Amino acid sequence: MSTTNAEALDLLCINAVRTLAMDAVQQANSGHPGTPMALAPLGYVLWTRHLRHDPSDPAWPGRDRFVLSCGHASMFLYALLHLSGYELSRDELTRFRQWGSRTPGHPERGHTSGVETTTGPLGQGIGNAVGMALAATRLAAEYPGAPLAPRVWFVASDGDLMEGVSHEAASLAGHLRLGNLIGFYDDNRITIEGKTELACSDDAARRFEAYGWRVLRVADGNDLVALDAAMTDAASPHDRPTLVIVRTHIAYGSPNKQDTAEAHGAPLGADEVALAKQNLGWPASAPFEIPAPAARAWRRCVERGAEMRTVWQQRWDAYAAAQPDAARTLSRRLAGELPSDWDVAIPTFDAKNGNVATRVASGVVLNALATRLPELCGGSADLAPSNNTLVAGGGDFGAASRLGRNLRFGIREHAMGAVLNGMAMHGGFLPYGATFLVFSDYMRPSIRLAALMGLHVVYVFTHDSIGLGEDGPTHQPIEQLAALRAIPNLIVLRPADAHETAAAWRVAVTHRGGPVALALTRQKAPLLEASRDAARDGVAHGAYVVADDPAPRLLLLASGSEVALALAARAQLRDAGVATRVVSVPSMELFARAPASYRDTVLPPNLRARLAIEAASPQPWWRWVGDGGDVAGIDTFGASAPAEVLFREYGFTTDRIVERARALLSR
Repeated sequence: MSTTNAEALDLLCINAVRTLAMDAVQQANSGHPGTPMALAPLGYVLWTRHLRHDPSDPAWPGRDRFVLSCGHASMFLYALLHLSGYELSRDELTRFRQWGSRTPGHPERGHTSGVETTTGPLGQGIGNAVGMALAATRLAAEYPGAPLAPRVWFVASDGDLMEGVSHEAASLAGHLRLGNLIGFYDDNRITIEGKTELACSDDAARRFEAYGWRVLRVADGNDLVALDAAMTDAASPHDRPTLVIVRTHIAYGSPNKQDTAEAHGAPLGADEVALAKQNLGWPASAPFEIPAPAARAWRRCVERGAEMRTVWQQRWDAYAAAQPDAARTLSRRLAGELPSDWDVAIPTFDAKNGNVATRVASGVVLNALATRLPELCGGSADLAPSNNTLVAGGGDFGAASRLGRNLRFGIREHAMGAVLNGMAMHGGFLPYGATFLVFSDYMRPSIRLAALMGLHVVYVFTHDSIGLGEDGPTHQPIEQLAALRAIPNLIVLRPADAHETAAAWRVAVTHRGGPVALALTRQKAPLLEASRDAARDGVAHGAYVVADDPAPRLLLLASGSEVALALAARAQLRDAGVATRVVSVPSMELFARAPASYRDTVLPPNLRARLAIEAASPQPWWRWVGDGGDVAGIDTFGASAPAEVLFREYGFTTDRIVERARALLSR
């Protein structure tokens, strides 16, 4: 059967992806060549015929989103970006996985032009794609007529589908009937250890059908006609997400390593690369060399993208002329900017309404902010009444109501974290998600990635200590605050009362460059007189003095509900003639970022008698108390009992803190 010129050119363009992947991995002596070689036809058809993208404007709001969930196949994405005309040079491909290159081992958002999300931890990309699709769907409903309804495409591997987060995310996407979400399952049947049948016998099609997805099949991943037809079908309007199962062969074209685990996570070897190129009929001899016809064909993506963006701009201009106010608000939201008067909504508290649990105060603040910030959108992992995260009158987002502000994530913390990241990456939203603090463990991979990407996401973690009481050690967080504080670029805020809670939300809304976590009490926290006027600036700096004596001999540091305990201990110590300063430390991260001069005014370096008080793991406090200090914390698990009993038994009473302070001073 003869090959037409067009078919020959298609094959040349496809093999350009394969050879770039082989060459880059071989030169780095590290990486995953097999999956890019298998997916090359899919990438070629998608990026040149179906994906709405403009290489000259990677942030174009009207673009589709593309997520490579199997981030280990990063050379697949880098090859597509380079060939289609993004700002990713051949030199960067030659520096794959090297220090300072724009081609790191796994794709990183903000580091490489055209990369929508940081992937590598498997399954996370699927959750991100669900969040992007959710955000696009809701934004389109909120601004009817605006040219903002992009599709979201993702590519997933066997490993992505095995990870639990993919089950949670896919279930949620099917329930919400996100018809703008299209996934490709790379069914190459190989993992690092060998054939997938060693560990998995799932029927992916029936699984996704059960979730409410449409499922299509492409029997041969090299069949361009079948791939094109599946993409055309998937991209047409549907009321359900679509999964396309594509049977591929890892390391396609490699004579000795196709369909083997050896091609998954290691270079093919110089000899095998040469044999594979020969087998593929590759005309170029030098590494990273792309024949001119293939280069020209791929670069048509630039012209195609510019044409699509021009048409989109005309539609946007017409929309802006017809609805200028809506267009201005939408533009502001997509730019991540706040309205000038947003903070007038932040409520104040007094003795009548302020002696409440900080989770209750948070709910008051959240609802007030929602009146000024339409971008504030989120929900809880089936704990909204406990987390106080429902927007009153906001309605529920769902298959039948796309305008709801309350997201019902169900009992899916893992997916919730990944979906929030996707919403933040899409733009137009300040997403928040809530659960009990102890269950932040389920969300930790997503939180870490949000911090790595610098995403503006807010986490509302309630029931922040043994103060939650009778639910016992399974629900009482001990090490969670320390674990969260250990994540670089995450701001953790544990406010002491309603004043500090309002100030913490101000930080959460205005902070840029990373996520913010609020840790809030179940039990009531008395309103502190000292925090009324000082909380706004004090919380923004991470720590501040809430009570002081002339020439203090002792520093009491505390966070959350334990600040009130520190103040009660100070009163006893002062009556006994011990001058004491009490410092509220709602955020160690913000305090560490404050100028050294400010830190020294709050914690004088020469005042070494320091006692930190927090009903949690003491580990993070040693940085602030130093060698001369002590920490009243908890280094065991909790117990089931009423909160007041637990605080007494674990030593968090005024008398016990005073006793510990005296012992410290005696040393």
